[in-house]
Amino acid sequence: MKKALLIFATALALSVVGGCSEQNEQTQASAPQGGQQPPAQAVSVVALQPQAVKNTVTLPGRVSALRQSQVRPQVNGVITKRLFEEGATVEKGQQLYQIDDARYKAELASAKADLESAQANLKTMEARSTRYKDLLAKNSVSAQEYDDALAQSQQAQASIAVAEASLQLAQVNLDYTKVYAPISGQISRSMVTVGTLVTANQEQQLATITQLDPIYVDMQQSGKSILQVRRAMQAQKSLPVELSFDESTGQTYEHQGELKFSEVTVDETTGAVTLRAVFPNEDSLLMPGMFVKAAVTLSTDEQLLVPQRATTRQPDGSLVVFIVNGDNKVEARTLQTDGAFKDQYIVTGGLQQGDRVIVTGYQKVQPGAQVNPSPWKKD
Repeated sequence: MKKALLIFATALALSVVGGCSEQNEQTQASAPQGGQQPPAQAVSVVALQPQAVKNTVTLPGRVSALRQSQVRPQVNGVITKRLFEEGATVEKGQQLYQIDDARYKAELASAKADLESAQANLKTMEARSTRYKDLLAKNSVSAQEYDDALAQSQQAQASIAVAEASLQLAQVNLDYTKVYAPISGQISRSMVTVGTLVTANQEQQLATITQLDPIYVDMQQSGKSILQVRRAMQAQKSLPVELSFDESTGQTYEHQGELKFSEVTVDETTGAVTLRAVFPNEDSLLMPGMFVKAAVTLSTDEQLLVPQRATTRQPDGSLVVFIVNGDNKVEARTLQTDGAFKDQYIVTGGLQQGDRVIVTGYQKVQPGAQVNPSPWKKD
């Protein structure tokens, strides 16, 4: 029995010694040769610098023309010519249509003849009244006859005034047979064709001219929220405005506009106030009736911003980031923030200008770890 126990104890001791020897060999194999430390973890960092943060309010808007004029006839007649290309840019005073003017030329000629006749009659009546005045002095005619001659002379003068007015009206009607552009701008398609009979009081316009540069964007803001906008307008006179067409694609308008006008009353039916911005529109990209989103910049401040992707939310709700100190070692910082700007947090505490915040690779490090930082490049 004693011999058996001795054999078992010897075998157990040999097993322990063999296991320790094997573990030491594995440890020596896994340890770096020459006592070197493991390489520092590579991380990407961003050095914090103050950035411009815009305080904006986004409002729905609709594009409206700066000026728009409906071209209408002012005399009756048949369209004989169309003198513009549809969709082209026309200048104020450019002739657009010609209405048949034969009747109006005849009326003008008749008015001229009537005026000449009235002028000749006036000369006759004035000569008669002068002659009767001399005869009255010689008692060759009665006072009644002189008064009649004088009245006829005055009536001839009145006839001339009527004839001159008729001539002027005939000239105006003849001029109206040429239809001119009342404003400069882009003209629409023609609503009538050559040969169409038009009238001075018709409802349908011949064409529409729209001035597109510059152009208005009208927005609606609730009466409760308008105070902030009005205060900003009073402080800065005009506010910059940016337009976007499609939020899903991020398509924006390349030109910046200015908020110039705010209604002074609140619409009783909608409870909203109308705001109006002016935009350059040299390429005529903005068209009246188009719906857009307008971002009005109320103020611009310098703030420290941290990418949201660099932060970690703790169980207590706080935000933590890792920074790289001057020794290239990791430190944890708890942030105080005041909202967000795009995809970044606005930092009010916990970080300072120049701090290097780890954006990528912070999941693989711990405070105190040695790291190899490189500048972060935004995707």
